[in-house]
Amino acid sequence: MGRVALEITAARPDPALLDLPWHLPLETWPEEHLAALPRGISRHVVRFVKLSHRVLAVKEIKTDIAFREYHMLRALGRLDLPCVEPFGIVSGREQEDGTVLDGCLLTRHLQFSLPYRALFSQTLRPDTAKRLIDALAVLLVRLHLEGFWWGDVSLSNTLFRRDAGAFAAYLVDAETGELHQTLTPGQREHDLDIARVNIAGELMDLEAGGLLHESADPIETSNRIVTRYTDLWEELTGLERFEKGDRWRVDERIRRLNELGFDVDELAISTDIGGTTIQIQPKVVDAGHHSRRLLRLTGLDVEENQARRLLNDLDAFRASQDRQGEDEEIVAHDWLARIYEPVTRTVPRDLTAKLEPAEVFHEVLEHRWYMSERAGHDVPIEDAIQDYVKTVLPGKPDEKSVLGVDTVEMPVIAMLGDEIGEG
Repeated sequence: MGRVALEITAARPDPALLDLPWHLPLETWPEEHLAALPRGISRHVVRFVKLSHRVLAVKEIKTDIAFREYHMLRALGRLDLPCVEPFGIVSGREQEDGTVLDGCLLTRHLQFSLPYRALFSQTLRPDTAKRLIDALAVLLVRLHLEGFWWGDVSLSNTLFRRDAGAFAAYLVDAETGELHQTLTPGQREHDLDIARVNIAGELMDLEAGGLLHESADPIETSNRIVTRYTDLWEELTGLERFEKGDRWRVDERIRRLNELGFDVDELAISTDIGGTTIQIQPKVVDAGHHSRRLLRLTGLDVEENQARRLLNDLDAFRASQDRQGEDEEIVAHDWLARIYEPVTRTVPRDLTAKLEPAEVFHEVLEHRWYMSERAGHDVPIEDAIQDYVKTVLPGKPDEKSVLGVDTVEMPVIAMLGDEIGEG
């Protein structure tokens, strides 16, 4: 019978897979095997199944295409790109009467993620569509930087997770994708054009169903993918020369990315005889990432946005010292002793109730950046703290460190519904 020809391909096959009704078309599987999770729109039949205390997404698809997508997802995973994790392939499926069935691609369910239609079925702020587009722009840029041409960019082929007031996007469908050494401008523009058309159609469908906020225009919102992608691509790939005394320009580059609504988690610096060039490589980071990293490196326990600001300065310090190849913890120790602690210790005792130390340091960095911009060159941190303590800090109210204050203004998104976990 059909089970004799059944083949399961997986890096770590689970014997429980044999208990699933592979001899039945996926759309007819009994409820007892299924997990009640929201599904996105797909050209293929997709079901979530419960298996050994985990949840798998099963997509019924031509066997050769299933193998291709499985290997593509594994390649993207090795590149540390945001995508679903492939689990295995089931081929050789037949019904009891001998009718041949398509194969199935198995991927692990991405915890706490939702398809875009599930997001819009809830009561969300009007700018939700824009936030999703921004997350998709980050994903597309990351894929393109690694040479991946998607070929079917859309909201439907993406899962979204809440990420510290914004959204993080993950590739779900790699069926049409191609991995190259690098992409040409034409390939990138083709992906962008596909994205713009697909997103417009998806948003129009939401609008017709009464799920899109009346202030959101489908065409205008879909065009946002082009502008946000272009802005981010230019900021990330543009080469900029600076001298070692122009550290403020590194800060300015990071600031522009932050103002675009993007985080910077890694600075890639290369030097040559004529000077120094800077390139910034983005990484989508999870909520709490910055505070955990700062605590590990320095022992400072601060709020997330404060930690991001301090880490930006730490990374800029490492770049200005040309110490990219050194152990991160050693550089962090030097930064703490030479930059952070001298600044916070400079605050007079009678002014320590104004702001908590991490917030003072953030404000000194802001103050220094403005001073450097006006001067056209780096202003020493010692001069910045002295001027700040003299002209700015005395005018602050005695807040006694209001914890949780955001040091970077970011759009706020309403909380999603109950998070969905596995099992």
